[in-house]
Order: sequence, then structure tokens, then C-alpha cells
Amino acid sequence: MFAELHCTSAFTFFTGASRPEELVWRAAQLGYRALAITDECSLAGVVRAHRAAREYALQLIIGTALRVRMPDGSRLKLVLLAPDVDGYRSLVALITRGRRGAEKGHYRLEANDLATLEHGCLCLWCPTLEQDLDSAHGHWLRAHFDERLWIACELLQEDRDAGRYLYLRDLAEQLGLPMVAANDVHMHDAARQPLQDVLTALRLDVPVQQLGRRRFANAERHLRPPERLRRIYPEALLTESLRIAERCTFSLDELHYQYPRELVPAHRSPAQHLRELAREGAARRWPAGMPEAVAAQLERELALVEELRYEHYFITVHDIVSFARGRGILCQGRGSAANSVLCYCLFITEVDPAHSNMLFERFISRERDEPPDIDVDFEHERREEVIAWIYEKYGRERAALAATVICWRMRSAVRDLGRALGIDPDCIERLAGALAWWDGPETLPRRFAEAGLGDTRLSRLYRHLVLEITGLPRHLSQHVGGFVISGEPLDRLVPVENAAMAGRTVIQWDKEDLESLGMMKVDVLALGMLTALRKMLDTIGGYQAGPRTLQDIPADDGPTYEMLSRGDSVGVFQVESRAQMNMLPRLRPKTFYDLVIEVAIVRPGPIQGDMVHPYLRRRDGLEPVEYPDPRIREVLERTLGIPIFQ
Repeated sequence: MFAELHCTSAFTFFTGASRPEELVWRAAQLGYRALAITDECSLAGVVRAHRAAREYALQLIIGTALRVRMPDGSRLKLVLLAPDVDGYRSLVALITRGRRGAEKGHYRLEANDLATLEHGCLCLWCPTLEQDLDSAHGHWLRAHFDERLWIACELLQEDRDAGRYLYLRDLAEQLGLPMVAANDVHMHDAARQPLQDVLTALRLDVPVQQLGRRRFANAERHLRPPERLRRIYPEALLTESLRIAERCTFSLDELHYQYPRELVPAHRSPAQHLRELAREGAARRWPAGMPEAVAAQLERELALVEELRYEHYFITVHDIVSFARGRGILCQGRGSAANSVLCYCLFITEVDPAHSNMLFERFISRERDEPPDIDVDFEHERREEVIAWIYEKYGRERAALAATVICWRMRSAVRDLGRALGIDPDCIERLAGALAWWDGPETLPRRFAEAGLGDTRLSRLYRHLVLEITGLPRHLSQHVGGFVISGEPLDRLVPVENAAMAGRTVIQWDKEDLESLGMMKVDVLALGMLTALRKMLDTIGGYQAGPRTLQDIPADDGPTYEMLSRGDSVGVFQVESRAQMNMLPRLRPKTFYDLVIEVAIVRPGPIQGDMVHPYLRRRDGLEPVEYPDPRIREVLERTLGIPIFQ
């Protein structure tokens, strides 16, 4: 049995050649006791590893690798592991400090930063072969980590392995430190070594043929079978890895996200306050009183929100929307939020539930057990006002944008790998230009041949690597507007780093990671059409009495539908594409719901699923309306038995 404590995934960009999930799967397959994911100054891949570790019943250790600058100018290579929740919080704060102190994609840590660790992380030290320097550094590390420090012995079948082991053994005896076996893993399988080489070439911006000693000497930095490790390391060093793993009991399941609390008055519970906000909004929406069916639906929604404890989420979104409306900024909730009476009462959406027949369960469902996800569009010229207000209200410590993991796609893979392999630039561009978004592995040989890349060894390697790297993380970007707002400092939960745009900060986790851990994300998006609508309303109001707000615009204006039925929709949001213009005269919309179907039907799903023509025939009375099962008649009735919506 063995626990690998030093493992770099593809989330150390342009370095690791395997996804966290692949590393976890392989470690479980090999019978490892535990695996530590230790990306460099990053926890960007740990949630994915966490999900995989639960699936394969493998102990996951959360950690990071760091290069720390010492007062003498040298750099120490360290691996820090979180033994418990306090150690994890210290680790997150340290990574945040290093990332926030440098430009995007880099970090900067000094020796003094280690001294500020509030709680004890375990430390593996990876010394160089410089006796005088390492001895002095060892005393400094011993003073700061005491019984939480080990020397990592990493034997990778290189020509200096014997000398390295003897040197590390002597250094450990001199400093009174234990040693542990580790393997500086960069891939789950040795077959990934060619990919790791080209990643190194891309990182250093040189062709792979010119890497020389800057590439790894062999493919030993993979997860090796325990029986092989026993032939390389003394048994005591392997056993020590298990002792360290036993001390690392922390799991991401121990993190508990806290909603912002200050929006709820002290004398009310969150449920009471949300109900009061909904009551006030309903009185404004229906001055003469709510329709009975709508009131009953609101009660059902409030009961479910209270049961699932999502009150703070709705209260927070309502607060953001109220700020925007108070400044005269048009905003509108998009997507399934429009299915909610509650969102209408909170002025998050302008879709009147009395005029629709949508399912609230598309928005929130007890069975799906997923947090609500409200996307709110704001005028694109004024969204920055909203973002600045969020930062001002909650501070940089409690508000940051979510990350988006940018992965290699076929075209970017072709360009990057071609450059790393020294392929002729003209061939690369011909190949990249010929690729379509739907191209898969089966079409690649033909595309390569068309681009003038014959069946050579280099061409076959190029093609193989393109397929291998496609889908691998390339870099972190900021989400277009997904804010994470917390009741406690974010750097107690997830590292925060600088975005490329000045004044923006980004956490290291994306939407899927946040959902996995039950963290709230509010999408503050920009929509140019809302700016156009606001200017249009202002213009009309300047010379005649007419609609001044979105809800004043009539939904049944006959000349508007006549214009759309002619396909005259240039510049009209959602129906301005050529495909929509072709469909409008065939569908001839007469009601708002006709437009809903118009937008939904011109999509890849309905088109490829052969749903368009059956719907049109039924609408024109040329085909009878039938339902696959009477139990879903209510769901499909408004679309004439055709499942249009994706």
C-alpha cells in the first residue's frame, strides 16, 4: 500500500498531462491508499478530483506545490498538505496571498508568507543537491513546521538517483527529519509522456525538438505500480507515506458555504423576510389583488424554497435587482427563472405568470436537488455600475467572479501542437481553417490529408496528440458575469486570484465545482438589447405619451406580429438570424407564446430531432395532434404534442 503525496494535474497549466479524474481513477486501479492533488499554487482541480474520489472510494488529500523565495534569493520547492479544515483554510489563504500579489497566471510567495500560516499544514520539502544551502534552509523550515516537516525522496530512475538518495538520507539525519517517498507525478500513465513534452514546449515557447535537458529524461513521472515502487524505495519510505495520509483527514465535504446574512432584518427569519418581500411585490404587481391560481402557486413556491433553504439566494438577487431598478437600469431574469411567480413578485423577471403555463419545477425541483440558478441581464452600457456596487457592498473579501475553465478544442489544439512540433505554419493554418465544430476523431485523418500532411511518423504523432489534448484544461478565465457572494471571506473556502481585467478578482472554481459544493452563484450578465430598449423607451417618452417601462409594452400589438410574419426582423433580438427570418413567415406568430416557440424551434435539438415539420403540420391542421402518453399531455399540450424545448 502507498499514498502518492506529490501529484501535478492538468490544472497546473502547460505542465500536468492528465486530468484530476484520470489520476484518481488510475490511483484507485493501482490500489493506492490515497492520492494528493498538489497543483502549483492552485486548487483549481480539486473539486473534480473530489467527485472522482467519491466514485472510486479513494482517499483524496488536498494540497499544493509552491516555490518560495528565501531571503538569500534562492527558491525552495515545497508541497503543503491540508490535514484538517483549519489547515485547508490556511492553505487557501496562502494561495490567495501568492496569487493576489502577482499578475494573472503567476504567483509570488516569500519566506515570510509561510510564517503567516495560521494553522498547521504538513510540509514535504524537495531539496536540491546543494549541501550548504539546503542545510540552512532545513533549519529554517524545521523552526516553522516542527513535527510537520518531511524530506521528499523522489527517485525517478535517472542517472543521479543513487547519489540523490544518499544525499537526502544524510541531510535527513543531520536535521533530524523523517523521509518519505514521493514521485513528482505529472501524468496518470507513461503513455502521456509525449503530450507532457509538447506541453513543456508550449510553456517555454520553443519547438519540442529544442527542449534538450529542459524535458524530463524519461516517462517515470507517472503513477507507478506499488510493486515497482518497492523495488525502488526502502519500505520505510513507502510506509511513511501512509502515516502522512492518516494525518490528512480533511474532505471538501466539510466546507459549509454561508449566504450573506446582512440582508435579513434581525427580527425576521429568512423565510419571513422573503415572504414579506414577495407580499410587497405582489401588491405592486396586482393592485386589485392576485388571481387565486397565481396566489396558490406563490404559496407552493415559497413552501418549497423554505424547505430547501434557498431564501437567502432569492433575497440576494432581489437586492441586486432593486439596486439596478433604483438607478433606472433595465434588467431582466432569463431562462427558467421566468417560470416563477416568486421571481415576478421580486421584480427579477417581467414575465407575468398569469399569462403563462410554465412549470416551476424547471426552475427549482426537490427531486433534482440542485441550487437555483438565476441569470439576470442588465443594460450592457451600465452593467459595470452593478458590478462596482456588488464589490463595494460585499468587499473583495466576500465577492468574486467564478472561473471558466478554458479547454483545448480541436482547432486550438491543431494550432498549439503544430507550433510545438515545428509543423509548417501554412499547413497548420490550412488544417485549422478546414476544421468544423462538428469534426470528430473519425474525420481527422481526412482533414490532415487535405491539408497536405501525409502519413508520416510526425503527422501520426501530431494527429494522436491533437485527440489527446482536446478537452484538457488550458487556462482559467473569468466567467462572463457569475458572481460568488459569501457570508464569510471567500479565501476561507476557495483561492482568489487576479483576473486579466484590472479591478476584477476570480475564484479558482467554475460553475460545476460551485454546484458540487452547494455554493451560490448569481449571473450578472450584459445584454445590448436592453440598452436599445431603454433608449427606445426614453425616445418615445420624449415626444408622446406611451410605454415608459418594459411592462408597459403591450403583448398583443397586431402590427408588430404582422411585421414579424413577413420576416422583417433585422435587429430584433432572438429572431434576427437568417434561419429565424426564414422560419417566421412559415410560423406566422400571432401571440407572444408563438414567439417563444419560434425561438425554441430554430435550435440544433429540434432541427436534428425532426421536430420542426411535424409541429408546423399540426399547427396548420394537416396532421392530428397526438400524445405519446396521456400523463404528459399537460406538458406537451401547448406545443401540440411535439417536445420542442431542449
